[in-house]
Amino acid sequence: MQSALGTTMDKRTDFINIYNQMIQREGADELLKYLLSSGSDFFTAPASTRFHLAYEGGLVEHSLNVYQCLKDYLNRSKVRTEYQMIFSDETIAIVSLLHDLCKLNIYQKSIRNVKDKTGAWIQVPSYEYNDQLPYGHGEKSVYIISGFMKLTREEAFAIRYHMGFSDTENKQNVSNAFEQFPLALALSFADMEATYLIEPKS
Repeated sequence: MQSALGTTMDKRTDFINIYNQMIQREGADELLKYLLSSGSDFFTAPASTRFHLAYEGGLVEHSLNVYQCLKDYLNRSKVRTEYQMIFSDETIAIVSLLHDLCKLNIYQKSIRNVKDKTGAWIQVPSYEYNDQLPYGHGEKSVYIISGFMKLTREEAFAIRYHMGFSDTENKQNVSNAFEQFPLALALSFADMEATYLIEPKS
């Protein structure tokens, strides 16, 4: 499957436009300035080292894919009427576009050896993981965002537990978070849909 937002669009521009249109909270401008600054590699970082979107710009592309998947899920009639999962456009944009800020400045360009189709070893561009701020995954994203703007409790828990049961978190904690904060469950669904059904693997 192709990216939900197409393959030729300028992902950086897409992100900035959605962010500025949907997120008006105090401190949002400063957070975006940081993401655009030389101190952040958000718009050039990959989404992973070797798995999904492991190439330059993969992180912002993944964030946009999750945004689209979350919007689509929350727009389902059953989700809105039976589950009563109705959230503002701002909340949807915040949790999806910013859920993986924990991946800022942790991937370093490198080279790895792989065999080509003939069996000969060749060197290909790659990324290495080097986290200088080892604060966890979802909780690290919450920590970074909270340095600029306030999150609601629902938003914070959604971002914190967006990895769902695939993370190393205590499973009971994940269950409790999903029960108390349905947005966390929805964001986890969106993240998995983007990662496993939309995004190409390296």
